[in-house]
This record gives sequence, C-alpha cells and structure tokens, in this order.
Amino acid sequence: MERIQAEIDRQPIVLFMKGTPQFPMCGFSSRTVQALKAAGATSLHTVNVLEDPEIRANLPRFSNWPTFPQLFINGELIGGCDITLELLESGELARIVAETQGA
Repeated sequence: MERIQAEIDRQPIVLFMKGTPQFPMCGFSSRTVQALKAAGATSLHTVNVLEDPEIRANLPRFSNWPTFPQLFINGELIGGCDITLELLESGELARIVAETQGA
C-alpha cells in the first residue's frame, strides 16, 4: 500500500495499466492512454500492473476500484477507461491535465 501511495505522490498523472503506453496489453488501457494524449498529457507516469503482482493485487483495495486501468491525477482517483473517455468528450480531461502541467 505504501508503494502505491508513493507512486501516486511522486507524479501528477499516474496511470496503473496493463502493459505500457507503447505496448498496451488490453484495449481499455490503450484507449485510456490515447485519451490522455488527446487531452494534452505530456508527462504521463505509468505502472504496468502485469509486471508487478503486488501492486496488481493491492491497488483495487487501495482505491476501492476493482478494474484496470486506474487513473490518478494529483493524488485523486479519477477512474477507469469509461470515465476517462467521458471526461475527454466533455473537455474536462483537457482542463485537468492542463492544470497539472501548469498550462
């Protein structure tokens, strides 16, 4: 749990996903990365939960969110793929991302 909190505290935008942005291992993770890029995220920190069984097992308890990917911005759980896409469509994701990057 401390490692998860440390990851979230270290970066303004953290995406716990299956795979990497270059090689996502599920469609939901891929679409979430694409949404963040479309919203202007230039500094995106990702954690591949497939390579870290401890984080994969504990993150759903930590966040009270059962599925992956999980997006955190400024230490706060935003949600998964569906919520991220809804925020992108509404323009809210671009606003949040811009604020975190000091735009």
